[in-house]
Amino acid sequence: MTVTATIFLFALKTLARLDILAWLIGIPLLVAALILLWTQHRRYRAMCNDLSQLSKVKTHSVEYDLVMKAMKLAIWHLDVQTRTVQLESDYRDSNDSLVLPPQATVDDIFSLIDPQDGEFIRRGMRDLMAGHMDVFHTQYRTKIARSEKIYWSEMFATVEKRDLQGAPVSVVGALMRIDQQKEIENALMDAVYHAEESDRLKSAFLANISHEIRTPLNAIVGFSDVLTMVDDPSERRHLIELIKKNNTHLLRIFDDIVSMSKLEAKGGSELKRSTFDLVTVFRDIVLKYELSTKETGVPIVINDPDGLPTLTTDRDRLREILNQYVNNAIKFTTEGQVTMGCTPVGSRYRIWVRDTGKGIPEDMCDERLFERFYKVDEFVPGTGLGLSICRSLAMTMNGEVGVESKLGQGSMFWVELEG
Repeated sequence: MTVTATIFLFALKTLARLDILAWLIGIPLLVAALILLWTQHRRYRAMCNDLSQLSKVKTHSVEYDLVMKAMKLAIWHLDVQTRTVQLESDYRDSNDSLVLPPQATVDDIFSLIDPQDGEFIRRGMRDLMAGHMDVFHTQYRTKIARSEKIYWSEMFATVEKRDLQGAPVSVVGALMRIDQQKEIENALMDAVYHAEESDRLKSAFLANISHEIRTPLNAIVGFSDVLTMVDDPSERRHLIELIKKNNTHLLRIFDDIVSMSKLEAKGGSELKRSTFDLVTVFRDIVLKYELSTKETGVPIVINDPDGLPTLTTDRDRLREILNQYVNNAIKFTTEGQVTMGCTPVGSRYRIWVRDTGKGIPEDMCDERLFERFYKVDEFVPGTGLGLSICRSLAMTMNGEVGVESKLGQGSMFWVELEG
């Protein structure tokens, strides 16, 4: 074998060894590269998933804030172990709403709740923190700092986290102002009450008015039938007087019904103030009842006419009150006199009508006398609507009515008005 052939064979053997070495080194490198690519791929997928989750959290946060703003809520968190409360995300639109200081305790919150609701809130929150309930919902009143004002809140609370034993670790809750809701509820309750009361009063009014009208009407019809069968002149005159008396009574009832209807329809909206001398009103009333006083023999007297004041109020309404008082005084007085007068009471004037009639027991001289168709004596006609009208008229004039009386010594009815 020549030298050249020997060198060629050596070279081939060397290349074969290098090829095997390359494979031995290349395969692990290839495997390592594949593992690296697979790891990078997993990291890429995890990163995409994290980004996706982050996107969802951001979307949830926007929706969350939108709901909070729309509902005007405030969110708070309570650490059960430290009993501290943290208020966050407050979207309540009232500037006077309660704002908690940092590290506020549950007891600090309880001190701001109205005492009427405090005990119930304490009991509910204690049960919630102890794990006896999962959700607590209530409405309560809160005092505004540095003010006597009270506002209404509604609270929803639930357990947020628990420890391994299931005991609550933290509580989350939401607050909202419900002042407007409470105002609507109160207005509805008042409306229902007034509707029921109005229905009751109207039923009672119809029952009483039918009775009051039937009494004189029966007398008129009955005496008119008898009148055609009586020939004696004195008996006929007596029956005619009875018919006239019941006619007057019936007309008075209808006048009172009209007055009451006008008063309820208009209220105090048409108060007509004017300045006038009280003595002129008294003299008008004396003139109106002149014929009646001649028949009964009970005169109407003005007390100290020269000392009567000048008033600024609704003249027509005052005259209507005094007409009612005088009419009742004449009805229940058979001897003596009816006196009208005025007495200063501070910055106001008490205008009164006193009679010498049978009087009223002192224990009955209260607000009941000014109710519709109230009767002191069941065997004697009552005052009908007259005194009720007087009270309503006085109220429209920012005044008061009252009575002083003793049984057997007469009565004094008065109305007190601003001068």
